[in-house]
Amino acid sequence: MFEVFGITCPFFALVLAGFLATSKKLLPLESIPGLNIFVLYFALPCMLFRFGAQSQLGSLINLGVFVTYFLGAILMVGIALYISRSMGIGWNNAAFGALVAAFPNTGFMGVPLLFALYGTPATATAIITIIIDMIFTTSLCIALSRLEGADIHGTRTALVNAFKGILVNPMPWAIGLGVVFCDLNWTLWAPINKTVQLLSDAASPTALFTLGAVLARSWINQVNHQTNVQNKTHLHRKRIDYLTLSFLKLIIHPCIILILGNLALFMGFVLDPFALKIMVLNAALPSASNVVMLTQRYGADSERVAKIILCTTAIAFLTFSGLVRLYDSFLKF
Repeated sequence: MFEVFGITCPFFALVLAGFLATSKKLLPLESIPGLNIFVLYFALPCMLFRFGAQSQLGSLINLGVFVTYFLGAILMVGIALYISRSMGIGWNNAAFGALVAAFPNTGFMGVPLLFALYGTPATATAIITIIIDMIFTTSLCIALSRLEGADIHGTRTALVNAFKGILVNPMPWAIGLGVVFCDLNWTLWAPINKTVQLLSDAASPTALFTLGAVLARSWINQVNHQTNVQNKTHLHRKRIDYLTLSFLKLIIHPCIILILGNLALFMGFVLDPFALKIMVLNAALPSASNVVMLTQRYGADSERVAKIILCTTAIAFLTFSGLVRLYDSFLKF
């Protein structure tokens, strides 16, 4: 177990460092957008390009992985949506609550963490999950969020905006370009390759530090907007809400993927047990931090989503590390 903690601890420590630096005002809030731009448009695309350049196209076109993870995401969205709606939460907030419960932080945390644990073979499966979550899970939840007081045109507009967001996101393009380079046996010019390598090496620590800063900013904003006198019953209900969705994300989501994967294996479908393991661990990651930006764009409760992301990130240090140990020790198929 201590070996697992030895690998996972530095990743969560970097998140904590970013959180403390921002909450203690060592890092100005105004600098966080700049860090986000560096990570999203420079460092992470270079890291994903390098991973893509090590993955043959055939390893990414894996029907068993795609169907298993896709069905798991749909089930998670349905369960989270049902729970939120049963608590009287409107479609807009319920849909983004479902998204934060079904969308793991694969880009900022999952890819570098799984690579550190299991090496290059883990990245191909992780890349498939990124594509599913960015294109299908996100688009579904945005469409569901428009059901509240919106006609078919409002839903269509939301879907168009979602796909526009996907098209301008550099991460899938970086993955695709890397795969093309791999399949065609192309290599970058040495000076450019060195630049990409430097940016790639900076991706993981900068992304995790920035994630901590983003979480701290959300926490600071929540504190600043709290009133002096608050309804205790209301606060209790909100606490139950985000703790329930956090439990769904960290515990139920990986269990669903594990059950679906083993069901597929039992029925004779082609699914590599190692790929299933990576999908299960990926599902056990904390919620993706970019969901906060989507909630703000579509007018949902960003404070609620930020609490879920903060909660899952804090707890995942124990739950994720424990699942890695449990899987390696007892869940071998």
